[in-house]
Amino acid sequence: MPSQEPVVVIRDLSKHYGEFIALDRLTLTLERGNILGFIGPNGAGKTTTIRILVGLSRPTSGSATIAGADCVRDLHKVRRLVGYMPDKFGSYDNMRVREYLDFFGAAFGIRRRERQKRIAQVLDLTNATWMQDRFVESLSHGMQQRIGLARTLLHNPEVLILDEPANGLDPEARIEMREILLRLASEGRTLIVTSHILPELSRICNLVAIVAGGKLRAMGTLAEVTRELSQKQTIEIQFLNASRLEAASQRVQQILGQETELTISAAESIVRCRTSAGEEKLSGLLRTLITEGFEISQFREVAGDLEEAFISAAREADAERAAASGRSASAPVSSKGVAAEVTV
Repeated sequence: MPSQEPVVVIRDLSKHYGEFIALDRLTLTLERGNILGFIGPNGAGKTTTIRILVGLSRPTSGSATIAGADCVRDLHKVRRLVGYMPDKFGSYDNMRVREYLDFFGAAFGIRRRERQKRIAQVLDLTNATWMQDRFVESLSHGMQQRIGLARTLLHNPEVLILDEPANGLDPEARIEMREILLRLASEGRTLIVTSHILPELSRICNLVAIVAGGKLRAMGTLAEVTRELSQKQTIEIQFLNASRLEAASQRVQQILGQETELTISAAESIVRCRTSAGEEKLSGLLRTLITEGFEISQFREVAGDLEEAFISAAREADAERAAASGRSASAPVSSKGVAAEVTV
């Protein structure tokens, strides 16, 4: 279970490349044991943020700490606390998996006896013991991802930063990777995961941060983020009597207004409403339907969609940039166009 102990603390973090602002006063706190889905369009600043967190780049202003260690001043300590797994990693030719892990264990300064113990532990944790005598370059992409994660865990880091860990994996390998990441979080490790496979992130992460235009647009649980960024919510009303479904849908439309989008599923006896109505109006809708004799078995909000929230954030950033450059903010925008300057 996640604790209330802050492990990653970022305050007003900015990074400028000349006039280009890659990070814009980012502030974020992440407690121990959480898995954060770190989402932003291509070229949005995710890599810049990661480079600062692992000590490979210095911020223009602001600060970032890992378990109390400053990512600029305490660089040696930070590199012991953080394990970084890039989306692609290389290996030397004709190197077996155990040799590969032994090489990196030595690079971390782990003594030989302890190194052999750690190699066995990380291979077991990633379900990769059976491939320890295989050549790294002969492994499939999914197998290599597991070895990359094993390498990341060698020095027993508190924080794991994983860049696209499920990229290129088949469904079975994704499930295995998901189970491994959930197990690591249950052990008290803190994970930051970047991915463009948004449905997969929603299954792994208990927190999501969406960034666009150099600013953090939303952070929280999936439900909180989608509600914050989406202008409308989906309400699902299930009726006991399917014969009155048409009359019920007409009454819902009258109460919520024509701007509410309705879909009817006769097979499920369900009316789904896509609406911007507030809680007071929705409460009145439920009360009216019951008063008028409609028998309701369920009245609930359907969890929002992460892709929709992502696109909403991208469009908001596009509109801000359009306004700043003097163009009309109402001009058509594309979520791909936000790739310039985003961070978390």
